[in-house]
Amino acid sequence: MESRTKIVARVKALAEPLCASEGVEVVYVEYQPEASGIVLRLYIDKPEGVTLDDCTYINRQLGDILDVNLESKGAYKLEVSSPGPDRPLVKKTDFERFKGSIARIRTHLPLNGQKNFKGVLLGVSDEMVKLLVDNKDVAIPFNEIAGARLVNYGESSCL
Repeated sequence: MESRTKIVARVKALAEPLCASEGVEVVYVEYQPEASGIVLRLYIDKPEGVTLDDCTYINRQLGDILDVNLESKGAYKLEVSSPGPDRPLVKKTDFERFKGSIARIRTHLPLNGQKNFKGVLLGVSDEMVKLLVDNKDVAIPFNEIAGARLVNYGESSCL
């Protein structure tokens, strides 16, 4: 069976053209082993927010595409959802787009003895994500970010 990373990359590569043709952005893809089996989660968004119809349409179309093209023959459940209130921040453009919003950032290695940060996004400059934490500017190297999410950004979800 393919590695989790390869499956996520393959699903993303197959989903992006479909989503782009519908005016929808692929925010994040998860491959998650759960008690009920493997779950592939695709988080999508668009400027005016995604609807249940958007999620349903992408789920049906992508399900057919994955059935034909996904090299992993193992069983999985496909879920398509809006990013919800804790939207993942993955690309540098995400950190710019949501400037002024509150985010949580976890780093691979401690920075000044700390791995978890929560503050207001100030954007990206020179490969550093800038965050205002307790009235202090903190610069986090983009390549050191293990995970980042907005905090209570929106309330919609298609799940």
